[in-house]
Amino acid sequence: MIALVLLVFGGDSLLQWIWDFMYKERHVLLTSPHWSVCAAFSTHLIFSAPFMLLDVFSKHVGWIHKYRIRSEDVGLYQWFRCASRILWKYMVGVLPLTALFLSVRRTHFPERAPSSFHAFRECVSCMLIFDTLFFIFHYTIHKIPWLYHNIHRIHHLNRDTFALAAQDSSISELLSLQTLAFISAMLVGCHPVSEILFHLVNTWMAVEDHCGYDFPWALHRLLPCFGGAPHHMVHHQHFKGNFAPYFRHWDYIFGTSLSIPVNEGDN
Repeated sequence: MIALVLLVFGGDSLLQWIWDFMYKERHVLLTSPHWSVCAAFSTHLIFSAPFMLLDVFSKHVGWIHKYRIRSEDVGLYQWFRCASRILWKYMVGVLPLTALFLSVRRTHFPERAPSSFHAFRECVSCMLIFDTLFFIFHYTIHKIPWLYHNIHRIHHLNRDTFALAAQDSSISELLSLQTLAFISAMLVGCHPVSEILFHLVNTWMAVEDHCGYDFPWALHRLLPCFGGAPHHMVHHQHFKGNFAPYFRHWDYIFGTSLSIPVNEGDN
């Protein structure tokens, strides 16, 4: 959510400065599948890194440990194995998909950046659409055994989630989620800056949902419309319910909302 904070306090001038830099190098930064995939993978690692440090020090620092909501310790070896699996899937799956997507899409590159309000509105619109598409996809693969075992089961091997495991999925699931994100941005018709912001926020929220910590400053504590790490941890522990990735309204509407145990949500 750092990107949103910078957006709110930096205003239009910050967005224009960022866009001016990217606009001059758009043939590399915005149209290269290699750069896009490298940036996506690096962003996931960078966003996950603080939680890796928390995992390392939580055994020795009491105030950190009391906010941890998972029962198992996750060591550096597990983090390294997980990062290696995700990197391999990015190379053999996400890179070809991104190259195909960029080759068929004709993106307009306006000289002006969007206003901060316009970028915020487009980002939130993308999040709402993605949340809806993900809920449908997630609900479906849980209800059809063949889809669950062939697409989604790998992700649920992480019963106690940790940040990097947000993308520890089968290649088919990882590609499906990438496609849903692309479709969400296309339906909104985002300015490239808004789309980048959406992908950044999308990555951060996935990391936070899987981090295994429930801090007082977490997004779901500030905005109750979000589920957060406790909400998603219950899904991983019970293999049902809480199908929406970020918001809670679809689970409430369809009766798939699972309650969060007091000792998990209020550590």
